[in-house]
Amino acid sequence: MTTVDNTAYRYRTAVPEDAEAIEALDGSFTTDTVFQVTVTDDGFSLREIAVDPPLTKVFPEDEYDGEDGDDGDSRTFVAHGAAGDLAGFVAVSYSGWNRRLTIEDIEVAPEHRGRGVGRALMGLAVEFARERGAEHLWLEVTTVNAPAIHAYRRMGFAFCGLDITLYDGTPSEGEQALYMSMPCP
Repeated sequence: MTTVDNTAYRYRTAVPEDAEAIEALDGSFTTDTVFQVTVTDDGFSLREIAVDPPLTKVFPEDEYDGEDGDDGDSRTFVAHGAAGDLAGFVAVSYSGWNRRLTIEDIEVAPEHRGRGVGRALMGLAVEFARERGAEHLWLEVTTVNAPAIHAYRRMGFAFCGLDITLYDGTPSEGEQALYMSMPCP
């Protein structure tokens, strides 16, 4: 058990019984800034801009299958609050060929944000990365998720790429995907 901000949180590897709570977790967010991408012949630039009114993003539902992979290279870790409610989760997978741990998804329930839950979950991902021999951690985030981008940067992630077409034909059309990475600490 870990105590953060005077609230006790329990962290553990997810089990199939966590699937329903993981699927029901509210990963939406509201932000008053987004990152604007300008693409040129020589690359791209990012600029954080204000949006008024604030933007609220609700992600489409993912289907969590309750399994952590047959080969042992994938894990989902969960955080539970003092009341036993699901505070958040992180799902990760390791690729041996490039020694990369991918953060597939990380979500913290709105009422638990700002209390260190995301950082603690990322810490479990880092521990798993070390166990697997990962050289770096990698993730993808939409340009409209400025709160997550700021949190990832505080955790040590840096921008490493862009995909302007990843979300074409999806409910997130018009957004761009930013890729961030950091060396495995």
